[in-house]
Amino acid sequence: VQLQASGGGLVQAGGSLRLSCTASGGTFSSYVIGWFRQAPGKEREFVAGIGYSGITIYVNSVKGRFTISRDNAKTTVYLQVDSLNPEDTAVYYCAAGRPGLYGSKWREARLYDYWGRGTQVTVSS
Repeated sequence: VQLQASGGGLVQAGGSLRLSCTASGGTFSSYVIGWFRQAPGKEREFVAGIGYSGITIYVNSVKGRFTISRDNAKTTVYLQVDSLNPEDTAVYYCAAGRPGLYGSKWREARLYDYWGRGTQVTVSS
């Protein structure tokens, strides 16, 4: 599976972006798609995940601000990021995997097999 992330950019605090992750070369329906981010000097952290049925999971810090969605016909997952703040500055990666039944394991990066190259999100204060 190949993943291509896009949509990042430079925005002011309070602004919004829509990140996209397009998959090719695999059975899209069989994968959970996760978004992770890594800020300079910090470890990669889970942001949001979505199953084929549309079930979602978020890290607490983005609940109410970020929305993950999925268009299976287009093999694309979106991450709408609103009310951005400087702490959201990071490289955002999408990943595909089979982390098991819905739950906390969806947050574990090691359970995702395929990764895109990432897209930079920079939020200015």
